[in-house]
Amino acid sequence: MPRTDEVEWWFNAVYEAVQEIPHGKVTSYGHIARLLGQPQRPRQVGICLKHLPDNAPGTSHYFHSDNVPWQRVINSKGMILIGGGPGGAARQAAALRSEGVHIETDSMGEMYVDFRQYGWFPKRLPSEEGSSSDEAEDGAADAEVNEG
Repeated sequence: MPRTDEVEWWFNAVYEAVQEIPHGKVTSYGHIARLLGQPQRPRQVGICLKHLPDNAPGTSHYFHSDNVPWQRVINSKGMILIGGGPGGAARQAAALRSEGVHIETDSMGEMYVDFRQYGWFPKRLPSEEGSSSDEAEDGAADAEVNEG
């Protein structure tokens, strides 16, 4: 079923925002939603990433799993969700590890990333006009971390 213009805009905005997360950093679904001016939509960010197409031969998607670093978006507790992203939690953890992100695994087998060390929580996207690098805040010091 074709997407409406509004839905298509949202998917593209999410993918563009996720492309701005630096290598070796992670952020939350809620923070991406907040950066896009829709703080009530963290689940929709997850849906967009769940439906990110693969870059399969013969396809011509502008955004796909090779140019949108979906693995850099995790839940607000720093947890990699089972089934999250194309290929699931193990693939997401492996992709993050290849970027130098340390993944902790608890006794229940759940995987976590330390936001204090690897978190990326700027007040706005670096691509926004007038943004400067000193306005971005890395780490979990930002109170917004636990909201999404």
